[in-house]
Amino acid sequence: MAKRQHSPALSAAQRRARCFAAELPVRQKKECDRKIMKIKLATWNINSVRLRINSLAQFAADQSPDIIALQETKCANEHFPLEQIKEIGYEHIAFHGQKSYHGVAILSRIPIETIGQHDFNASNDTRHLAVRVNTGRKSKHPLLLHNFYIPAGGDIPDRDQNVKFGQKLDFLTNLTSWFEEDNGHSDNMIMVGDFNIAPLESDVWSHKQLLKVVSHTPIEVEHLSKLQNSKNWHDVMRAFTPEPEPLYTWWSYRAKDWKKSNRGRRLDHIWVTPKLAKKAKSMEVITEMRSWEKASDHAPVIA
Repeated sequence: MAKRQHSPALSAAQRRARCFAAELPVRQKKECDRKIMKIKLATWNINSVRLRINSLAQFAADQSPDIIALQETKCANEHFPLEQIKEIGYEHIAFHGQKSYHGVAILSRIPIETIGQHDFNASNDTRHLAVRVNTGRKSKHPLLLHNFYIPAGGDIPDRDQNVKFGQKLDFLTNLTSWFEEDNGHSDNMIMVGDFNIAPLESDVWSHKQLLKVVSHTPIEVEHLSKLQNSKNWHDVMRAFTPEPEPLYTWWSYRAKDWKKSNRGRRLDHIWVTPKLAKKAKSMEVITEMRSWEKASDHAPVIA
């Protein structure tokens, strides 16, 4: 007798996609949705998607996220490694990039629909991508995912001496106003990305020493706080790692031994609107990836 072949286990997202692709009665679809409505979401500043495509493949194999939001892809749209990413297992892909700088992408095993690519400083920088996630539910408030790469802001925390710092503050101001307005937003929103700000004292290795360093200055923290208040966003990461416990996602390349010195900052974030706040079940920073060969200076975050 021939041995029975076992198919690889499907993720929750793959089971849900299969469920809603089938012609099922409404009652069965509701039951299917109730049982498997779970999404594993990752955000990662990959620091060049083409350079780290092998790391992306290994990360996908190890962690199996349903959705991966990437920042700093550093890749013009015509050179985006679309087929390689599909081979990794992500059939639904949205990307918005430019040559050498910036760039964002969303890779998904769940059907997604691109709904926006807003240019908040009218600078032609590719720093935002928004998609609608097909959860299989018909709702007036669909699940929207916003992926951001907020400007780093240069080295001098003074907009008169440093144009880049002014651009960062303007980006945050414009983004806050955009969320305060309607703009087709939903009650079910997730906002992820490299925000390039570590707002809390325990988000940096030394609060006192970094108060005048870009990413932790009071004016940046104030701007980020206003953005958080724009939709009463909930900080998913700090829900699972509350203060005063240190929480970092970025370690400079300048440190010879990043792990020993551990001079980190939490620059990467996952926020959700209040309606989704209690639906977050876990959070993890994949710290070990900072030690991989040709590592990004950011570690991925999973919720």
